[in-house]
Amino acid sequence: MVQQSGVMTTSTPARTVNPRRSHPAHSRRSHRADSPLRPWTTLVVVAGGLFLAVMSTTVVSVALPAIGTSMRVGSSGLEWIVDAYVIVYSSLLVACGTAGDRGGRKGLFLAGVAAFGAGSLIAGLAPSVGVLLAGRALQGIGPALVMPGSLTIIRALFEDERQRALAIGTWSTASGLALAVGPVVGGLLVADFGWRAVFLFNAPLTAILIALAARYVPRLPRNPTRGRFDWAGAILTVVAIAALAVGTIEGQALGWASPVVLVAFAVGVIAPGSFTAWEARHPSPLVDVRLFARHKFVVANVAAFVVFFAFIGAIVYFSAYFQQAQSRSALTAGLDVSAIGIFFALGASASGRLTGRFGARWPMIVGLVIACGATFGLLRLGVATGIGAIWWNFALLGVGTGLCLTPMTAVAVSAIDASKAGMVSSVHSTFRQVGQVFGVAVLGALVYARLTARTAGPLTVFQRELFVTGLHHALLLDGIALFAAAALAASLFARTNLVTHR
Repeated sequence: MVQQSGVMTTSTPARTVNPRRSHPAHSRRSHRADSPLRPWTTLVVVAGGLFLAVMSTTVVSVALPAIGTSMRVGSSGLEWIVDAYVIVYSSLLVACGTAGDRGGRKGLFLAGVAAFGAGSLIAGLAPSVGVLLAGRALQGIGPALVMPGSLTIIRALFEDERQRALAIGTWSTASGLALAVGPVVGGLLVADFGWRAVFLFNAPLTAILIALAARYVPRLPRNPTRGRFDWAGAILTVVAIAALAVGTIEGQALGWASPVVLVAFAVGVIAPGSFTAWEARHPSPLVDVRLFARHKFVVANVAAFVVFFAFIGAIVYFSAYFQQAQSRSALTAGLDVSAIGIFFALGASASGRLTGRFGARWPMIVGLVIACGATFGLLRLGVATGIGAIWWNFALLGVGTGLCLTPMTAVAVSAIDASKAGMVSSVHSTFRQVGQVFGVAVLGALVYARLTARTAGPLTVFQRELFVTGLHHALLLDGIALFAAAALAASLFARTNLVTHR
């Protein structure tokens, strides 16, 4: 049974999406828009935005040792090259999601892709670390504009729950492909053209994506919400995420008792509480805080935070493990790490079909449990462990996280009516990206905790042992977090089902 949301009907989808196309000169174009393939073509285009956003992290992770050597940057600085992108990305997601509901998703999608391309050029041509970080920050604005609109467009085009789950699975698969392809592409580019190429190659890709989006992404109706935009809420979001990230990353370099670090953590604790209090009173809030009274919505977002905390953080430091602890080339490290992404894509692809058939509960819980077991299995990793001994752990880690990606996203975007879909999808995407920020920062603190020489280059024999010890601590934390998320999901889903049956 197809539910009508007011965004599009099954009988006249093109007329609803583009009501101004009534002139005879547009008859052929409108006929093409009525094709049943049009929603899936649009899906491929918006998934391309996700592909570029995710690949920007995995490509850069392989290039970090080369950047560190070229620009003489230590491990703390390299974390900022990863996190400058993700902090801007995550802190702007909520504001951009609400702006998309008010002002239109297609325009923000196009602006986001353009910002990503411009940031890539600046980072690729950067003469210094400061300019490189500025380029990465501008890159981060891109997916902040693109991501909420992507999920909103998918929700509007695919109204049937099973079709929507399959579409989200396809969309999620794009991130898996990016995780699989990114390390290999990064390794090839660094080996043949140098680290700057991992940024510059984005320029032609963004140009192609802009052309396709202008043609195939529809203009959806705007949310008629009145009232001023919540600028105070947007600022508090940025302050909260940035302060906690600064404290976590700089705590390693300056010391955890440093005044800068203590102030950052204090601001990071106060700002979220202030944001919640402000949003509860604001007439047009960025986030409807009542959403967090819905158990399934809470589960979906906690799972998203944990999965990206464990998964992306692990990819970054497995790349460092193969290059620094085992002195492998960037290309070899990229090929080794790509096993995780390949099986992640397979898991995400299967998850869309499983979620559409069985619902979200079991794919999410089973995926978290598999990822947890694979992470604990990697604790046997040593300085000289080859990929042949651990590739199946990488495979299980990829499959497990891929399995839970679609159900947690489907639960989140179905939590509220379509008029606020941008808000909901941006909150969910924020949890994912904040998990990535703290995964890189916290796991980095554990991996490099025992190293006195914080270099990005090859390590001495003694330093390699210390690196692996730190990696074990990071993996142990990952495994515990994944287990806790699985237990929470099982508990709250059961509680929700009890309430529903009553």
